[in-house]
Amino acid sequence: MKFDDESIIKALLNGNYITEEDVKKSAEYASEHGGSTVGHMLTEALVSSSIIGQALAESFGVAYSDINKNPPPKEQVVLIPEEVGKRLRVVLYESFKSEAVIATDDPLRKGLKEELSQIFPNQKITITFSLPEEIDSTFVNYQQGLETQFAKILEKKGKVAPEIVDQIIEDALMLKASDIHFEPREKDAIIRFRIDGVLHEAGKIPKEYFENIINRLKVQAKLRIDEHFSPQDGAIRFQGKTSPHPVDLRISIAPILDGEKVAIRVLSSYVRDLTLSDIGLSEELQNQILESAKKPFGMILVTGPTGSGKTTTLYSLIKTLNSKQRNITTIEDPVEYKIEGLNQMQTNLQSNLTFARGLRALARQDPDVILVGEIRDLETADIAVNAALTGHLLLSTFHANNAATSIPRFIDMGVESFLVGSTLELIISQRLVRRVCESCKCSYTLSKTQLDKFGPEVAKYFDNKSQTLYKGKGCPACSGTGYKGRIGVFEFITISTDLQDLIAKSPSTKDVAELAKRQGFKTMFEDGIEKVKNGLTSIEELVRVVTF
Repeated sequence: MKFDDESIIKALLNGNYITEEDVKKSAEYASEHGGSTVGHMLTEALVSSSIIGQALAESFGVAYSDINKNPPPKEQVVLIPEEVGKRLRVVLYESFKSEAVIATDDPLRKGLKEELSQIFPNQKITITFSLPEEIDSTFVNYQQGLETQFAKILEKKGKVAPEIVDQIIEDALMLKASDIHFEPREKDAIIRFRIDGVLHEAGKIPKEYFENIINRLKVQAKLRIDEHFSPQDGAIRFQGKTSPHPVDLRISIAPILDGEKVAIRVLSSYVRDLTLSDIGLSEELQNQILESAKKPFGMILVTGPTGSGKTTTLYSLIKTLNSKQRNITTIEDPVEYKIEGLNQMQTNLQSNLTFARGLRALARQDPDVILVGEIRDLETADIAVNAALTGHLLLSTFHANNAATSIPRFIDMGVESFLVGSTLELIISQRLVRRVCESCKCSYTLSKTQLDKFGPEVAKYFDNKSQTLYKGKGCPACSGTGYKGRIGVFEFITISTDLQDLIAKSPSTKDVAELAKRQGFKTMFEDGIEKVKNGLTSIEELVRVVTF
């Protein structure tokens, strides 16, 4: 069950958890900055997810079961069969001799108690409320190893390839994997999931079934099944047995020594709903990016390696700019998320529709805002600069290690330095770090000796004292990792008049960084340290991802 802002705010007001003034201020902020009123309340700590859960529970006239704080053990959850649990969206929260406490996100569902009474015939059924994301987090308890599931599929002697493919994708969706890898080896094929940016081995497939599995994927993605020695790309719209909505999958197949390797990107629909606050931008940085985006022309670049969330950041910004008064057009490779109100174009090598040709065409379409998926070459860079000079706001991604490096790299591509300085408005560089799991989050004290092991560059941010930090102990909700979800760490360089003058002289990375620092520039690592101190991520995760 999904709850919108209106129903949540109504429940919070009825329970006197917030005031009308809180709603008014949050609604004004959300209207100006994009995003939702409730999202702003959560960011500003006016409410918490527990308070929202409590308020909604009261609106249904039932108690609230806080699964985040008190996750039920696996042996308890699986007492409700998987098919029933996922269909009815229920979890056994507590079990006593005479009573079964059932948590659900839809307490008013017809026939709920009657069906559950068949599973717990000798116990009184008590229905409580939990938030939808809390219910979802318990379903991981039904997870079995892929190899166990493969064995059951093979025992049935049915259509092996379709069932195995569906099971792999279902498992990946349940674990919120961003990518699925099928990697052939000499005797078998390894299945790996990328979860929160880290690859985990999920299981192995006997080699004799692998070719049929590849063919199954090719058929679904409308690719040639007789082609084994050339790369192929396609897409699948997957409707799982328990997924309420279809999921788009992007398929890439490449020949390697032991066969054909498949990489599947899971295009999560929630990305299109993320706000600037959701991705981890502080209020100060949100104001910076919105101030730059208010200008009628200029260029905003988002830099970072592949998989660092650059496109998500641009989509979050586009969401705040999207209105009936603006013509927003994009050229992407590929279009990952269709967004209402945007005119989106996809590159096509077969028709020679490159970023450069597409951008040249879009510039003649009377746009207010242009989004270019990536600036890869001088031709695209030149057209982008000219578009930014001639009255368009241009947003794009660019591969560079950090914000300061972006300027020399852009100039090295062949763009005139004075044009770079006069068109750039803002450079954002970012990485993604894993969030500490809220279900098993705990505090601990990091002593000065332990801090020193991270080196003086880290220890200096903690005043040379012991520090109270946070980590995840590991629980079913995070599959024992201590992390669940990711958040961005950022650095911004706003192009000032002094920086424009410096750029005109083709500066080095060091020159740009020194001037930016004098103007109050905060590095990605410094932004990450703030998130560590606030308990959003761990010091180990920050050091793993971000250099200092």
